[in-house]
Amino acid sequence: MLGGRPQRREDLLYRLRSRSPHELWLVVVDASASTRRHQALRDAKGLLAQLFDDAYRQRARMALLTASGQSPKWQVQGLKAAKGLVTWLDGLGAGGGTPLLAALSEARHWLVARRKGYPAEQQRLLVITDGRLKDVAGLPLLDCPGLLVDIERGPIRLGRARELAAGLQVDYRHIDDL
Repeated sequence: MLGGRPQRREDLLYRLRSRSPHELWLVVVDASASTRRHQALRDAKGLLAQLFDDAYRQRARMALLTASGQSPKWQVQGLKAAKGLVTWLDGLGAGGGTPLLAALSEARHWLVARRKGYPAEQQRLLVITDGRLKDVAGLPLLDCPGLLVDIERGPIRLGRARELAAGLQVDYRHIDDL
């Protein structure tokens, strides 16, 4: 191009600046009352703060779903990670029941719809939970690479988060190993 003007037909073609597809990080946080025990949620908040910072630096998109009370609640859906997530994190508290299965089902439906609109997007899943569910039967298959971080603490551990990770077909790690 000469002075910003196209000289050939090829100069008029649209070219992507980046050939790599965007990344989407879907985070499901269990903020039920059981996560208050032994400072489990406090440690999870530290992990989330680091994750939000990493997502911001890598220009990843975030989807954030909390499972507490009676039903799951979306905090962010597919937006670029922003520093404002830290404000939400500061106000995150635990309480109520564990609608984690409903949150995972909601996440599955959302991911399916998202893939239709953004087929090249690389999706990753992070589930943060203490695994204290009555039943892990009927887990939805999210068809997304992921990691389940077990935040269960205390002298008596049920170890259900490992079963949950196996059922979701994602990797498992305890927060103490991170």
